[in-house]
Formats: sequence, structure tokens, C-alpha cells
Amino acid sequence: MTSASRDRRRPGRAHWSALIGIAVTVVLLWWTLRDVSFREVWGHIRGVRPTFLLLTVALATVTFPMRAVRWRYLLRLEGATLPLAPLWHAAAIGFMANNVLPARAGEIARAYAARRLTSVRFSTAIGSIVIERVLDGATLVILLIAGSWAGGFASDTTLGGMTIGSLVRGAGAAFGVLLVAALLVVRYPGLALATVRRLAGVVLPARWTHRLVEIVEGLVHGLEGLRTPGGLAVVIVWSFAVWLVMAASFWAGFVAFSIDVPWSAALLTQAVVAFGVAIPSSPGFFGPFEALVRVTLGLYAVSPESAVSLAVGYHLATFLPITLLGLWSLSRAQLQLADLRSGDAPADQ
Repeated sequence: MTSASRDRRRPGRAHWSALIGIAVTVVLLWWTLRDVSFREVWGHIRGVRPTFLLLTVALATVTFPMRAVRWRYLLRLEGATLPLAPLWHAAAIGFMANNVLPARAGEIARAYAARRLTSVRFSTAIGSIVIERVLDGATLVILLIAGSWAGGFASDTTLGGMTIGSLVRGAGAAFGVLLVAALLVVRYPGLALATVRRLAGVVLPARWTHRLVEIVEGLVHGLEGLRTPGGLAVVIVWSFAVWLVMAASFWAGFVAFSIDVPWSAALLTQAVVAFGVAIPSSPGFFGPFEALVRVTLGLYAVSPESAVSLAVGYHLATFLPITLLGLWSLSRAQLQLADLRSGDAPADQ
């Protein structure tokens, strides 16, 4: 396929992705709001405690520079640590892009920005982001287990049609396998690359095999920070720090909106939301976020109006700071939003 053909097809794929995301958002927002009293929701929002709302925003926002610090420990070039400032700008651009572009384009945008702002390869940046997501998933599973146990739920308590026990077991198994696979690649990078070349050469055309090997090579380079026990420990500690601070932001949000739930509700809510917003939706995860917060808080007998007020207030209040910071970083990096929207990955060097 020629470059011109790819360029002609790309807008169609983006169009359908955007339409599917909008449809998901509309359906979930309808389900979330179908039986709530908007007058009561507005009353809850008007009665918010401003001090705790500001604390909510501050805690949620500080997790983004914390993620940039963790990324710095994870993403190394031949053992050398990259400067924090460009990585922060790349991270902020990526998180902003997730809020304003469809289909979680922020992950690609973040790697693109890292490639433009540092000497890191695009595939290496993508590899490090993939590992970040695996670490996030494993961390959230552990916190989800802690939250469900502390919440005193029976294993057959249902959440969105699934029991909490099956949700924990399924997520734990999936991310456990991914984490073990990542650590094996870290320990035996040469064997991993040779295995990929051998298997891909049997089942894939030559050009696809070459591209897959490039991706795996980038993934191997993206695991640089995990090759020593100390490096792995630092990244794990930062992963727990990020998600515990994020859980604290949910707890502050509960207090701000006068929602009386145990502290474990913050761990459970953030885990369900984090896993749930992975589904395709419109930019900013509007729809899935609100629906998941309502479903989770329903386990604690929180009224739909209170849950919706928290979901809307928390979402909007925490959406704005990182979006503005990302746009500022975009201007500092002398990039354009169109560069991120195009989806073109820069060539590795």
C-alpha cells in the first residue's frame, strides 16, 4: 500500500473511531442520568465544600508530574537518565491529548512528543508506556483487592454484571501474566527478540515481521529501567505512590460532596474507573467515567443523585488543570495539536 493510499484511508478510520466513541458516550450518559433528579444533583454541587474540592484537584493534578518522574526512572538510554523537563512536557501533552482527542490518542501523542523533545526512539517511548500501563494495572489490582476486602463485600457481590471476586481474579490473572512476560523480556532480551523473529517469520509476511521486530526492539529498550532489582523497586514504589495519591483525591472528593463512605471506597472507585475508561469513548472519557462512579458508589448505597454530582464535579474539576498544562507544554515544545491528531509516528533513528 502506498503512502498516499494510507493517507486517504486514515481519515476514514479516525471518523469511525470518533463516531463509535461518541455513541458510547451518549449511551452511557443516558444510562447514568436516566432516572436522576437534576435539581437534586445541582443542589449537591452547590453545597460542595470548596476547601476539599481544591484538595481534590491538587491531589489529582500532582499525580501527573509524579507519573513523569516514574517515567524518567523507567525510560533510560543505555543506563543514562533522561532530563525531567522534556519528559514532563511530553507526559503533559499526552494526558492533555487523551482529554481532547478520541481513541486514547494521548499514548501515541506522548511518545511522539518524547521523540521530538528527547533523543529517545519512538518505539522505545511506546514500549515504556506499554510497560507503564502493565505496572498500573498490576498496582490497581492489588489496591482493588485491598479495597474490596476492607469494604467487607462478599465475593459474589456484583458490579456491572460481574462479581467482584471474578473481576479481581480476571484482572489479576491478566496483568500478572503481562508483568511476568515483561520481566522475562527484561531478563532475556536476546532470547525474546530471537523468538519473535522465528515465530513471526513463520506466520507473517516479511514486511510485517520486520515491523514487529522493530516494535519488540523498542519494547526491550523501553524496559531499560527494570533491568536491576533497584530500578524495578523504584518504579514499583512510584507506581503505588501515584495511585495512592489518586485514591486520596477520590477520598477528598467524597468529603467535598458530603458522601459518607469508608476510605476503601476510594481504592475501589479508582480501580473500576481506571479499568473502565479503557473502552473507546469520546475525548475525556465522558460517559464511562460517570457511569462507573455511579455503579461503584451504588455498592455503598449512595443515592444516584449524590453519585452523579460527585462524578460530574470531580471529572470537570480534575479535567481542566492537566488539559491547560498540556496545552502550555504543547506551545513550549513548539508543536501543534494537528501534529498529534494526524497519528503519524516519526521514524526511529
